[in-house]
Amino acid sequence: MDIEVGIIETLLVALVILFTGYFCNSRVAFLRNNNIPEPVVGGIIFSILAAISHSLFNFHVQFDMSFKAPLMTIFFTTVGLGASFKLLLKGGPKVVLFLGVATLYLLIQNALGVSLAMASGIEPLMGLIGGSVTLSGGHGNGATYADLFIAEYGMPSSFFELAMAAATLGLVLGGLVGGPVSKRLITKYNLKADEYHEELDDTVTFNPEDHDLVTPKSMMETLFIILLCMTLGHLGYVALKEAGVVLPSFLIPLLFGVVATNLCEFSKVYSISRACIDLWGTMALSLFLAMALMSLKVWELVNLAGPMVFIIFAQTIVLMLFAYFVTFRIMGKNYNAAIMAGGHCGFGLGATPTAVANMEALVARHGPSPQAFLVVPLVGAFFIDITNALVIQFYLSLPFVTP
Repeated sequence: MDIEVGIIETLLVALVILFTGYFCNSRVAFLRNNNIPEPVVGGIIFSILAAISHSLFNFHVQFDMSFKAPLMTIFFTTVGLGASFKLLLKGGPKVVLFLGVATLYLLIQNALGVSLAMASGIEPLMGLIGGSVTLSGGHGNGATYADLFIAEYGMPSSFFELAMAAATLGLVLGGLVGGPVSKRLITKYNLKADEYHEELDDTVTFNPEDHDLVTPKSMMETLFIILLCMTLGHLGYVALKEAGVVLPSFLIPLLFGVVATNLCEFSKVYSISRACIDLWGTMALSLFLAMALMSLKVWELVNLAGPMVFIIFAQTIVLMLFAYFVTFRIMGKNYNAAIMAGGHCGFGLGATPTAVANMEALVARHGPSPQAFLVVPLVGAFFIDITNALVIQFYLSLPFVTP
């Protein structure tokens, strides 16, 4: 029996999932100590319950996901609004360095996927599906390349479902492993948040004259700016698409956010509240992840053949080791580097929102890291898709990968 519910009921369930995650994290020490994001915890519980009801009673709820994409765009717009050039000048070299580290891992990720696929006797292209196509690329990238593999290389139509299932499993695993990796690094090396970063993050005060005081008026003003950037971004996205330039739909609003915050900062005409930006971004991200996981159909993960499951779990272990031993050390072997390592686990297996959720759970417990929140989203939202496309194209050019 299928039941369709509207957008209000969908948001209500998403909030219940989120509050369930908060409740479980407050009561279960393992979840709390390993910084598992609350939307991931609640979403997994809901998915398991949905799978049980589907299996035993053939009962399934069809949710209205109309707000899912706008919530993701709101989140990325707040990332842009938080990208002050003054901060970028301080963290700019780290952006380039982290992009290099993440790109190096793309090469390793696809090499591992293709090698394991060939060793398992399945198509090497399935190794790319179980590599950066879905794990670093996410659902959108997975859908694009699955269609390409079907049309250009004669792969079966089941490749699309396989790509979606692989991206979903990666999203879940990315939300589960990032926190433990960073926590282990922070504990082992006794890392603390820098005083400089604490000062940057200390934006909420109780001075009535302070422009960054969170009030209903400041929240609505910030929402106005976010929606304005989203509207202009959508117009830009449509214009570029008509010109034959196809970019991720969230990228142009993010760019408008970068322009808006820096115009305001340098002109001093208006000061955008960083505290309000953070609140809107956190709320949008939490609801987006809850909605993404509540739509997960666990029973469809059986589409992942045994070798593909093995590939994805092997990718998870290798990324954890890479983040622990390579990302952390190259990024400076300090507190910020430990937070970035957890973020790398998030978008190396799932998506940039998963990376940010990992980092938010970490900084809520261990202290702020504005540098990590600048570097990881910029690389995850801007640059990694470009280098990932180049890396995938390199592997497709290899004669033993394509049929």
